Amino acid sequence: MNIWFYSLVSVFIVSLLSFTGILFLVISRQLLVNLLLFLVSFSAGALLGDSFIHLLPEAIEESGFNLNVSLMILAGLLTFFVLEKFVCWRHCHVPTSKSHLHKFGVMNLVGDGIHNFIDGMVIAGSFLAGKQLGISTTLAVILHEIPQEIGDFGVLVYGGYSKTKALFFNFLSALMAVLGAVLVLVIGSGPDKLAQTILPFTAGGFIYIAGSDLIPELHKETALKKSFWQFIGLVLGIGIMLILKNFSS
Repeated sequence: MNIWFYSLVSVFIVSLLSFTGILFLVISRQLLVNLLLFLVSFSAGALLGDSFIHLLPEAIEESGFNLNVSLMILAGLLTFFVLEKFVCWRHCHVPTSKSHLHKFGVMNLVGDGIHNFIDGMVIAGSFLAGKQLGISTTLAVILHEIPQEIGDFGVLVYGGYSKTKALFFNFLSALMAVLGAVLVLVIGSGPDKLAQTILPFTAGGFIYIAGSDLIPELHKETALKKSFWQFIGLVLGIGIMLILKNFSS
């Protein structure tokens, strides 16, 4: 029951992040852009840190870094590539504008729903493997979701949705995480079997998101000062994961 409680509370908190689009209403666009670039670097560091400090060490603790672990990492990378390539799923971290256009609001919702469903599976699977691992993975997902949800809100508004409808449909899409978590919790499996499947798969997905979606977004900004703060964000994101690891030791 504790695993169900922690998992469902975590995915519901993640789902509530769909309302971060409200930031569009209270701060200037330029301030939002500047803030998002730091959040993107911070979330990239957190995703990489969670992958290499938490997920992979947990997955290889029992049987070592074997072929199955390698294949599951690659499966995670390829799965997220397919989702992004063929389901028109786009991790966008910059508000929409005339120079940064997005189309197909419905496809954005569908793709984001699939992404949220996987997030729910990842979070629940991590809690099945251990409470501390579940918490660190949830935090990594949260740090990634904040800039993404702001971007998704901008996509929907640009696509013709009112701000109220954009928030509502974005929240419905986010609730797919709850369904993903419930599926994993109902199916269930032993921690050893889980560690050899969903954890390296998740690490591969996180590495893909950080390396393919987030870091390239950071390279669009070449100013030395902003690049410095992006590096600081990366280090802080990794540092948070390291601190969580030390607290659990």
